[in-house]
Amino acid sequence: MHNQLKTYCKNIVPLTDEELKLIDTHFEVQNLKKKEFLLQDGKVCSSIGFIVKGAIRHFHIKDGVEKTCDISFENSWVTDFQSFTHNMACVMNLQAMEDTILLVIKKENLYKLYSECSVYETFGRLMVENVALRATDIAMSLSSDKPEERFNNLLKNRPDLFQRIPQKYIANFLGISPESLSRIQKRIHTKSKS
Repeated sequence: MHNQLKTYCKNIVPLTDEELKLIDTHFEVQNLKKKEFLLQDGKVCSSIGFIVKGAIRHFHIKDGVEKTCDISFENSWVTDFQSFTHNMACVMNLQAMEDTILLVIKKENLYKLYSECSVYETFGRLMVENVALRATDIAMSLSSDKPEERFNNLLKNRPDLFQRIPQKYIANFLGISPESLSRIQKRIHTKSKS
């Protein structure tokens, strides 16, 4: 299981075999059943997870309504960076959408890893930059693209979502109702036939 993370890390930064062995020491396996939470709002986030297998939905609750911010699959990192960094209660929920296996590193072990091998600090910075870039892309799309454009982008860039995630969560992620999603899909299907 740790080998998947080792391969991922080697593709980002140059690491020796000895440096890669540190992953075995600092990351723990965590299994989540479908619908189980990795993190719930109101708690302080004290770890970062790497998805080995499965899917995690990121959402918050506003006025009693769940708002899906993202859905992460294999080889993705999941955490609430604001809570993790500032030791404050998080507003984000991280919930398994299917049975999920993660490699999780606790905050204190992350800092130990950084002190034992400075290359992991570079890796950590690059990981955070990728997560921030993804969040920016999502925010830009929600603020400027029409629902049909968001749907087409999702279909093109993340087709796996449509096979693995229930439609209601995809609609929520796109910021539209399930009925609107059905209408968009029907329209696109009709266009592709003609």
